[in-house]
Amino acid sequence: MLRATLALPVLFLGLVASAARLPVAPPSQEVLEASVARKDATVLILGGGVAGVIAARTLHEQGIDDFIIVEARDELGGRLMSHAFGTPDRQFTVELGANWVQGTQTGNGAENPMWALAKKHNVTTRLSDFGSISTYDDSGAFDFRDIFDASIENFQRLVASAGGRVPKRLVDMSARGGYSLTGSYPQSRYQMASEHYQFDWEFGTSPEETSWLASSWAHNYTFDPASGGFSYENRLSVDQRGFKMLIQAEAREILRPSQLRLNSTVNVIENAKHEVKVTLTDGRVLRADYALCTFSLGVLQHNDVKFVPPLPAWKQEAIHSMSMGTYTKIFLQFPQKFWFDTQMALYADYERGRYPVWQSLDHPSYLPGSGILVVTVTGEFSKRIESLPDSYVQSEVMDILETMFPEVDVPEPIDFYFQRWHSDPLFRGSYSNWPAAFLSEHQGNLRANVDERLWFAGEATSRKYFGYLHGAYTEGEAIGLTLAECIQGGGCLGLEHIDRVQNARPYDIV
Repeated sequence: MLRATLALPVLFLGLVASAARLPVAPPSQEVLEASVARKDATVLILGGGVAGVIAARTLHEQGIDDFIIVEARDELGGRLMSHAFGTPDRQFTVELGANWVQGTQTGNGAENPMWALAKKHNVTTRLSDFGSISTYDDSGAFDFRDIFDASIENFQRLVASAGGRVPKRLVDMSARGGYSLTGSYPQSRYQMASEHYQFDWEFGTSPEETSWLASSWAHNYTFDPASGGFSYENRLSVDQRGFKMLIQAEAREILRPSQLRLNSTVNVIENAKHEVKVTLTDGRVLRADYALCTFSLGVLQHNDVKFVPPLPAWKQEAIHSMSMGTYTKIFLQFPQKFWFDTQMALYADYERGRYPVWQSLDHPSYLPGSGILVVTVTGEFSKRIESLPDSYVQSEVMDILETMFPEVDVPEPIDFYFQRWHSDPLFRGSYSNWPAAFLSEHQGNLRANVDERLWFAGEATSRKYFGYLHGAYTEGEAIGLTLAECIQGGGCLGLEHIDRVQNARPYDIV
């Protein structure tokens, strides 16, 4: 036994010497570059909106702090964008983008996480009463509240007929088809304006462009407590720090200065086997093990960021199968208030969607004494006005106001502003919209990661809450948790995707 034991080292040394003489393939160039290049972080979070900040917070809560948020603007918030509006001696903070906490909480039921953040950071909000409304046409004040009330019933019937939060209809169609099948055929300008108020003003696009089923469950999961929603409350932020501060305050609790890159626009994302390399428009390069893209769907659709290699066909199809809605608030400030005393007003033009929805911020519930009036347009009309000079849009709006108030000497506004969301290369729209042709498999592919290292999150990737702030929140949290599991587990396959999305049955043409 002793002799055998003593012989083991000699045998082992012989094996080592033999192995050393075997030819060894040199490491590939990719492996050499990956081993030499220093990583800037484990995770690069691309975009500092709600999804990006909540993903960062989630990683932090899981014990992962080696991340960097890369944000193109000079502050966090994304489409939570505030603007100092008004003359210097009468200036107020107004919200160009997201403005409401939509759905809060009913009793001890589910709580909207954005409502929880608003309370945590003492954001000043006011309850909106969308039924507090005055109605107008080209003759001035004109009462069509009966038609307006009927439009509420039409929308409720549209939503209910889709089958509640889990739609029972097997085949989707446009919301316009749904309206027709449930007995709503708007023909007069009053009916069209009222329908616009119920539908377009919420979804940022028309019933023709929107899924009947998805618009129904997005509404129910947000508002209807009986269907799993939060509440029917809508609370408008009038906080003079800006609505964005709730996400900025949340970020301050977890971020160090080294974890944030502001004024940093992403140009190219290179997804390799051993790393993700992100090149910024100023030439700077950041490297990490993983990248989480929280860009607006519109940015992905317009190829404002280049992917190397190109995104796979299944991902590109998903991106271009969904659509973006545009929601444009046009702000006017006047020397004094001359308009309606209700919170809202509805103007019925002969052209559907032409400056229909008006909101008074100079109201006891909001910013009394501000002299601020807001008119909202959506969808294709938003894109139209973005192509026009401000002076032309202001002239059109003033013509409508003079029509609505024929007995008033309407003064010129002392300030005027609107944000061009569709034209802005950082956004390319206001929020996502689910068209009838967008299938659940497309949605799964939109959400899925590409290979191991490239991930996606945002309001557009939320099946239940697409288009809403709480959709961005829940997706940032969910993908952050999944990414943390991958990091802690030393890698993972990630989320499932489908290479080819197909109809249940092919079209029979002959």
